[in-house]
Amino acid sequence: MRKLPVFFTAVLCMLLVNCTGQTKNKPMSNTNPLLCDPATGVCEIPSTQDSHITAKTATGQKPVKLVYFTDPICSSCWGIEPQLRKLKLEYGQDVEIEYHMGGLLPDWSYNSGGISKPSDVAHHWDEVSAYYNMPIDGDVWLEDPLDSSYPPSIAFMAAQYQDKEKAVKFLRQMREMVFLQKKNIAKWEHIATAATQAGLDAVQLKADYERATIAFKEDLQYARKMGVRGFPTVFVTSGDQPPTMVYGFKPYQAFEQGIQKMHPTASKAAYVKDWPQLFAVYPTMTTREFAELSEISLVDAEKVLRGLLEEKAISMYSSKNGVMWMKK
Repeated sequence: MRKLPVFFTAVLCMLLVNCTGQTKNKPMSNTNPLLCDPATGVCEIPSTQDSHITAKTATGQKPVKLVYFTDPICSSCWGIEPQLRKLKLEYGQDVEIEYHMGGLLPDWSYNSGGISKPSDVAHHWDEVSAYYNMPIDGDVWLEDPLDSSYPPSIAFMAAQYQDKEKAVKFLRQMREMVFLQKKNIAKWEHIATAATQAGLDAVQLKADYERATIAFKEDLQYARKMGVRGFPTVFVTSGDQPPTMVYGFKPYQAFEQGIQKMHPTASKAAYVKDWPQLFAVYPTMTTREFAELSEISLVDAEKVLRGLLEEKAISMYSSKNGVMWMKK
């Protein structure tokens, strides 16, 4: 499969993407794509091209579209899951999210910055888990490392042929598998399990995989055309206006401001913030997700969730660096 140098050189950064995860006592360089910039939350490849993007993206029925470039194993994309989930609750009536795969890890045939094999990455995932307050277990890179992020990316494209909403649930299942359960989601057995859990037909998914490979290549080309240099990259679009870009790990307000800038009349809906309703919408949540959606502190969220666990109202999956709370 053809490799794209832009994504290939960025692969380490987006696997690590820890703004505080630099090696201590080493100076930061703004031109080294293997180092992260704490101000942006991403590792950025130096570019001499104009970063202003004027490409027009057609919108669907909703007035605002978020064109989201991501990857199943992108840790910073996992970090913005709480923001995106809240956005869907508050602005879902006016905003749709269009997912595109970026091809983060073609393979391991490179050696740069001391990173030449999966085990070199393991401890960085543990570090980034604390930075984002999202459970990420780096031991997957020691126990059952992925050779590439292309298979789960292509599988997501194949899932979209069946049902776009279920495809998003499928992507979430794969991320929970790799970040918490240390599952190698490049293996078909795990892809098929995640598909079934998301309500997809795993047999059909496999049948659609080959033609999804073509769609995946088109996504890679689209990302290059749009000047995507790292993940997550979100373009907020509306009609003929030049898109607004939200680049890297950003707080919820950055996404909200992008929507309001593109569509000032976008309506912000109130939603029920009690735990039964939240778990009805999102059957699995991290502590940070529950805190942000409930609009309470992490400490208070932990107390509420532990209390619900004791009452056997919910269950949990415990990983090395955090917990996933689940609807019963």
